[in-house]
Amino acid sequence: MKKILIISEGDVGAHFIKRVSETYTNENIYYIVQTKAKKFDDVNPARFKFYEFDPTSLYKLSNLLKMEFIQVFIVVDSQINVENIMKNIRAIKKHLRVIILNQWNMHNQDANVELVNVNELVASRLLDYLPNVPVIAQNVGVGEGEIMEVLVPFGSSFVYRHIGAIEQKNWRIVAIYRNRKLIMPSRRKMIQPNDLLVLVGEPSVLKSVYRSIKHELGQFPAPFGSNILLYIDMNIVNHDTVKESIRRSVYAHRQFKHDLIIKVTNPSNIEILQYIKSLRSMNVIINIDYDSINLRDTFHKDINYYHVGLVIISKEMFADYYVRQAMYEAHLPVLKLSDKRFSNLKDAALILSNNKDLEKISSTIFDISEQMNFNIEMYNYMNEHQDEKEEVIEHYNNLSTIFTKSIKIYQEHENPISKLMQKENFIQLLPFTKKLTSRRIYSLFSTDSEKLYYKLDDYHQIFIPVQL
Repeated sequence: MKKILIISEGDVGAHFIKRVSETYTNENIYYIVQTKAKKFDDVNPARFKFYEFDPTSLYKLSNLLKMEFIQVFIVVDSQINVENIMKNIRAIKKHLRVIILNQWNMHNQDANVELVNVNELVASRLLDYLPNVPVIAQNVGVGEGEIMEVLVPFGSSFVYRHIGAIEQKNWRIVAIYRNRKLIMPSRRKMIQPNDLLVLVGEPSVLKSVYRSIKHELGQFPAPFGSNILLYIDMNIVNHDTVKESIRRSVYAHRQFKHDLIIKVTNPSNIEILQYIKSLRSMNVIINIDYDSINLRDTFHKDINYYHVGLVIISKEMFADYYVRQAMYEAHLPVLKLSDKRFSNLKDAALILSNNKDLEKISSTIFDISEQMNFNIEMYNYMNEHQDEKEEVIEHYNNLSTIFTKSIKIYQEHENPISKLMQKENFIQLLPFTKKLTSRRIYSLFSTDSEKLYYKLDDYHQIFIPVQL
């Protein structure tokens, strides 16, 4: 939960608090400081904590600032009070981001302070009513939201990513504002915390991009979907391993805290079906299709109907060329189960390749590792293309600092796949790209570690689609 401090005084401050209370979000907790308490109706006590004291008092404010706030809003009617409150805040928190309602044309040199000028806001709004006068941003284009500004929070999955490693389909980052200065984006530019990104694209796509930028750990399988689907085609899977696959899927379902859907097609074993039916509960949905079908006929309908964000299948099913094609087309993460115990897993293993796909899926990797309590290990095969690999390593090191998640980098002179085959209690995480859908015979002589994923077929693997 994000803690936000609002220091309020006067009618504008009271109106701001009322508007905040009407804005629904379950991710923020607001701490309200008022010099004179005002009552607000229909305020959720779990999200709003009210205090009544003079915020110009360093002693009283310092007690509250012992908590970790991500932002402070100062909306008061006196310039002297604003200045004294800022002195108190900076005496305790040097780099805390502060937004100030500026009614007096105040000037500021602090990069972590944003002055919102009242006169500019009012004048800008009045300009909207003047004929033949262009307005900036809000009425550009068709005015349906094809231009968007997004402030990148410190914990965002976009922080410390190179712009060239972000897939921008039907949208673009057209400008970056950092410390009030315009930076023109290029492929090698890296996004920093508190950057203001100007985005242009399809309005529906930009909404998804906005959610991705604001996305933090603990949300997986979001943004792909809400629930987990275990798919069992009894014409393909080994019947002797079905119960173990189900138990491992139930374990993953409990770790991610999302509903589990068990879909069975071509049922042919009464004992297994009875076992599956016994698992039905509020959070485990059983769907058995007794008609003889193939996966491609119903799979996309199932993932849309159940809003699936993670698919779990056995290694036999993933080895099937047509199943693998269907999985890739769904553009969802796929957990491929092996015969090893799932609850014993300790490490998430990544093998660096000669592209930046691992950077593109980094936020999902950190999210999975956080929820499953995996250590992250990265294996770098020391060959050519080291410059691009170093950028990916830098990106992961930066994210490890942001998310306080340790990561080990192994510089290997031998094939990392050979080394991992001697290791236990790990799961491999890798990008799910189109080259993984080709038949295995075509990759027998390849040196691409991603194409050789099946060499680690006896280990659990998660294939993550490359997206935003």
